[in-house]
Amino acid sequence: MMMPINTSAFLKELRQQTVAVQYKAESRFGGQSVAVLSYSSQPGCWSALQCLEHLNTYGRFYLPGLDQAITVAEKNGSRPLDTFKSSWLGAWFTKQMQPTPDGKLRSRMKSPKGHLPSTQPDATAVLQEFIQQQETMEILMDRAFHINLQKAKVATSLSSLIKLSVGDTFGFMTAHINRHILQAENMIRSCPQQVGEAV
Repeated sequence: MMMPINTSAFLKELRQQTVAVQYKAESRFGGQSVAVLSYSSQPGCWSALQCLEHLNTYGRFYLPGLDQAITVAEKNGSRPLDTFKSSWLGAWFTKQMQPTPDGKLRSRMKSPKGHLPSTQPDATAVLQEFIQQQETMEILMDRAFHINLQKAKVATSLSSLIKLSVGDTFGFMTAHINRHILQAENMIRSCPQQVGEAV
């Protein structure tokens, strides 16, 4: 189980990561051609676009869940605690997803059927939705500063019976996004037609 950490510092760090991801999506990915974004180095490997569409499927599930949990907490007069402590399950989910400090993916994982991307996603639609989801995540994180992150719960996509705290859901979501953004960047980097670092 994760040691207790300062609630405000925890949310600020996650928010910074979300802003950084949004910037990458707008500049790094937005500066590439559809051919580059759709490139896959070998069969079975996702293109950058497929990585983003996969993330969008999770956002469609978890962002409304977070919004609902935070709204209920706000209505009930929830107040933030000074520290946040992750559950063992939340900490495990987050650790499995988060890339290592040296920029490696920890392990290959099989995605649930409902979160598999299409073969040829629409580049404009996928990018727009992804950026919009990151903006929504920032707004939800700002609201979360004012509630008890541990008490408010969100059902997971695995089962409505398995729930994570709002804090753990933000942690897992951010780590999962970091994982697939790294995967998308690696795929773009391996494409012979890539445009250099976009500004």
